[in-house]
Amino acid sequence: MPELDIVRPSGLLDHAEGLALQRALHADVVAGRSPGAVVLCEHPSVYTAGRRTEPSDLPTDGSPVVDVDRGGRITWHGPGQLVAYPIVRLAEPLDVVAWVRDLEQVIVDAAAAVGVLAERVPGRSGAWVPGPAGAPHAKVGAIGLHVAEGVTSHGLAINCTNSLDAYAAIVPCGISDAGVSTLSRAAGRTVTVDEIVPVVLDRLRAAERGMHSGHRISSAAGTPTTTPARQETLV
Repeated sequence: MPELDIVRPSGLLDHAEGLALQRALHADVVAGRSPGAVVLCEHPSVYTAGRRTEPSDLPTDGSPVVDVDRGGRITWHGPGQLVAYPIVRLAEPLDVVAWVRDLEQVIVDAAAAVGVLAERVPGRSGAWVPGPAGAPHAKVGAIGLHVAEGVTSHGLAINCTNSLDAYAAIVPCGISDAGVSTLSRAAGRTVTVDEIVPVVLDRLRAAERGMHSGHRISSAAGTPTTTPARQETLV
């Protein structure tokens, strides 16, 4: 199976340019011109709202929000956060939930590589780190997808060294009873985007190969905890 094309822009990738890049790569995969691609980037600070975003989720300070065609609700992207967009053709029959579990496993494995325990929380997507002394889990990695013509776009985001201040103005992913964290905070040291890029890329490649071979990287992680009603998932 041909290796995925890798796109790693230098500097911050404007979010609008990132959307245009995803559309172009998606068209190439649909047309058979590309075996699939992964965009690994950081964005300038931006709020993005998925299709399920509620008015109560929106920024309390009036900050602008970009509507996007992924599933889920509102989130934030910005410097110090790794965003990965795997533009890949799903295996037949389409199983979007299984691909979500694979992407969760990518985040869990990336966290483990830097000494952080991240795990799934029943009924919620993404990857979470345990809170101190029984406090609620905090989200360290988020997922939001769109699938068209059997090919995915959007993907995952992992908080590394970014400030968490921007999350205070929104209800991140529509979840009001849990917080957010970073790998750096959980590890007790600085964990940069550049440090985890190789792990994330390796695990994304393994996830794509495993999807088509029937040996999914999430196969030992248990059954899905939530099932999207449509071919998209929550952030």
